[in-house]
Amino acid sequence: MKNRQLGNSELNVPILCFGANVFGWTVNNDEESFKLLDECMDAGLNFIDTADVYARWVPGNEGGESETLLGKWFASRRNRDRVILATKVGYDMGPGRQGLSRSRIFAGIDESLKRLKTDYIDLYQSHKDDLDTPVEETLSAFADLIKQGKVRVIGASNFSAERLIESLAFSREKGLPRYESLQPHYNLYDREDYEANLEPVCSSENVGVISYYSLASGFLSGKYRDKADLSQSVRGSRVERYLNDRGFRILNALDEVANETHSTPTSVALAWLLTKPSVTSPIVSATRKDQLSQVIAAAKLTLDQSAIQRLDEASKVEPVLTL
Repeated sequence: MKNRQLGNSELNVPILCFGANVFGWTVNNDEESFKLLDECMDAGLNFIDTADVYARWVPGNEGGESETLLGKWFASRRNRDRVILATKVGYDMGPGRQGLSRSRIFAGIDESLKRLKTDYIDLYQSHKDDLDTPVEETLSAFADLIKQGKVRVIGASNFSAERLIESLAFSREKGLPRYESLQPHYNLYDREDYEANLEPVCSSENVGVISYYSLASGFLSGKYRDKADLSQSVRGSRVERYLNDRGFRILNALDEVANETHSTPTSVALAWLLTKPSVTSPIVSATRKDQLSQVIAAAKLTLDQSAIQRLDEASKVEPVLTL
């Protein structure tokens, strides 16, 4: 699998990233999880993204389930040094355990390292912005973690363009490590915010982009064609908003290109993201081997200009008419 440099950092990452948010949620069996991870490694997909909060939203979970499973896998396979590991801090983990204050970041890294059974994180990310904590406090804390050897590179997720610009400027002014990556919500359907606001910043500042919801919660796989299909998955409720004329137009274009390229809508949707110069490595999850095979196939799929134009046209946002 091809690799790309992440921002200006020392990390060279595969052009796809495996999203470990499914562990402890839609995949909660160690054996099945290990099989998926082993398949990733065999394919050269050794870039894995998780977070301390995964999967706290599941009834009975406390958070940390995904990191804990990955830690078991590292211990079993003894392969930590062959994995580019990304995790995050900042989301609500319970009373007093949220945000990007110095104390929370220092506590969060130690909690994550213990669960992951490792002594360093390759990419440590602010999971979401914390407007109550000064940028200086957050970035200074990350800088100290890098000095301590607990973190190699830092990134941001769910930041506005304004706050990303502010953070990059502060790092430059004070000579501190900067956010080398951004995790934005971006896919063939959800294009507006990233392309209008975030992409110009990431491109001009050479910030790597590892987009999440790259398949729009599975919608772009073609799995959901009408409301009756929503019951197929626990994520079905997240997909209903895509069931509209524009969504169906996108699915039709994906089907058309997939047939022409002897591929699948999943592979085509990911290959479309990989044509975007600003995108480094889309994050995508899978719960079964056949799904993972379609993900991996995207890394080898080349879309011609005609296919890209048809996908762009199908997914363009119609202007809102006002009287």
